[in-house]
Amino acid sequence: MNSAIHRKKSSQSFRKHEQVTAFWFVFPALALLLVFVFYPMIQAFMISFKNYSLVGSGDVFVGLDNYTGLLTDRSFLNSLKHSFYFAVIVIPIQTSIALGLALLIQKKTAASGLFRTLYFIPVVISTAVAATVFKLIYNKEFGLLNSVLKALHLPLTNFLSNPETAMNGIIILGIWKAAGFFMIIFLAGLNNISPDLYEAAKVDGASKLQQFFKITLPLLKRTTAFVVIMTTIDAIKLSGLVFVLTNGGPNSSTETVVFYIYKLAFQQMRMGYATAAAFILFAIVLIISLVQMKLFDNEKDE
Repeated sequence: MNSAIHRKKSSQSFRKHEQVTAFWFVFPALALLLVFVFYPMIQAFMISFKNYSLVGSGDVFVGLDNYTGLLTDRSFLNSLKHSFYFAVIVIPIQTSIALGLALLIQKKTAASGLFRTLYFIPVVISTAVAATVFKLIYNKEFGLLNSVLKALHLPLTNFLSNPETAMNGIIILGIWKAAGFFMIIFLAGLNNISPDLYEAAKVDGASKLQQFFKITLPLLKRTTAFVVIMTTIDAIKLSGLVFVLTNGGPNSSTETVVFYIYKLAFQQMRMGYATAAAFILFAIVLIISLVQMKLFDNEKDE
């Protein structure tokens, strides 16, 4: 009896010691999150209810005025429209290209390593460098794009100076820049699919196309969900490419919501208004992500 009690106390003591040790391992990361993430978020949320400026003495509580003002702010609504246009075009095209590239390099050949590197290079190139290179490509006078059009006897175009085509130029660059990263994600998902499934499908007489739709796509649902959600978030918060390529122009036709928030905060110094816009964007992205997760969960259940 005493021995059983002793073992129980020893087990409880060991468990408590483990919990304390685990806490001290987690504490540094938790402290960093509290200091550099959660506390700034709380402070920013409080600022969103104020007429706060980075310069001057304005720090007046205005309640929901910033939020109600944004809902009728044509510039803010247009920036949201531009961000969603970018997202709607990029999500299906970029996801399809990433999956296609992953399928191409999945089989191990003598050149597969080379092609993996080539496809992934755009990911590691800095945004500023990539945008500067594409800005030269799109140049009307000496750009590669117009050189090709001229060789084909087609009319030349000033791609980034035309409000109707400028966003498409950013879309092309965005897809080129990010597709390689999601290719690696899809490649990991493809490598987790057992080859035995394909062998069994071949024995049953299934074609390559039938194997893709009946085996590959269904077993990549979790990977696809991750890729789609991350692509959506990245697309809606687009700003760096816009900053270097067009600076929001021409005529604000490429001004995305994050770039608009940047202008409000650091050019117009309207920090309270900009913070309110950031929290509206946060709410929109959160809702879209939750809806996407729910949709993919429903598909998985079926």
